[in-house]
Amino acid sequence: MNRTLAGTDLSASAVHAIVEIGAAGRLSSKDLSEKLLLEKSTVSRLVRSLIERGEVRESRSPSDARRKELDLTRQGRRTLAAITSFAEGRVEAAVAPLEATVRREILNGLVSYSAALRHGRICHEFDGCNPGVNIKEGYVPGIVARIVEMHMAYYTATVGFGVAFEARVAGDLAEFIRRRENSRNGLWYAERNGRIVGSVAIDGEDLGEGRAHLRWFIVDDGLRGAGVGRALLRQALRFCDDQAFSEIHLWTFQGLDAARRLYEKNGFRLTEEYHGDQWGSEVLEQKFVRPFPS
Repeated sequence: MNRTLAGTDLSASAVHAIVEIGAAGRLSSKDLSEKLLLEKSTVSRLVRSLIERGEVRESRSPSDARRKELDLTRQGRRTLAAITSFAEGRVEAAVAPLEATVRREILNGLVSYSAALRHGRICHEFDGCNPGVNIKEGYVPGIVARIVEMHMAYYTATVGFGVAFEARVAGDLAEFIRRRENSRNGLWYAERNGRIVGSVAIDGEDLGEGRAHLRWFIVDDGLRGAGVGRALLRQALRFCDDQAFSEIHLWTFQGLDAARRLYEKNGFRLTEEYHGDQWGSEVLEQKFVRPFPS
């Protein structure tokens, strides 16, 4: 609980900020706020103090002039090196007398503890999610069938969709999976006891013009309202902001009020409404758009 940390005259939050900026290379204040779990106003004061000390500088993003990013100055890199050396020295001194088997036990325990903390942080950020649910990224065998199954279970009961909807979801998702490795595309799923219980994808190719398409956002019946959807959406939005998409578009239907509240809470706004029957039953389709945060 010392006022300073890691052999420096810096506070714990300042040391943490330097470590996070150094690890990322370049980082926005918004992203730094999320990593430090501090309010934006607190991070703003912290960043200002680090800039005044000559540890950090702020400049326009090379990929998007609207976005300001932080990186370490030469002095900041020297400070990070000193922090790293201090930390490594303390760890080495502590474990040096221990046998190799004990060191391995410590490492395995830290890996498990880190995973538990990461899951706990997701649950905390999203008002608590169901214990045992993990958010993972990428493709796993069977994910297409499972995502289609969850869509059919929900939309058949809610809207009365049938074979036309199932064929469209399966076909579009299968086509997306084949190009999932493009860096502009992302796929996340929630898993509980080895079973997929939610999904969301970002298609960064099909709309073009620097826009992202949020697709296949679904949570299993028994876990709605447990924070799983919020956790999945947050991962997708972070990805979009890191990629600096100018806008995120999604299409849904009138009457899905819980989903609409979640979208609007995260910056989406209704931009279009029209009646359509492309899914097999006529519904009032809705388009929501979220611009890149200023």
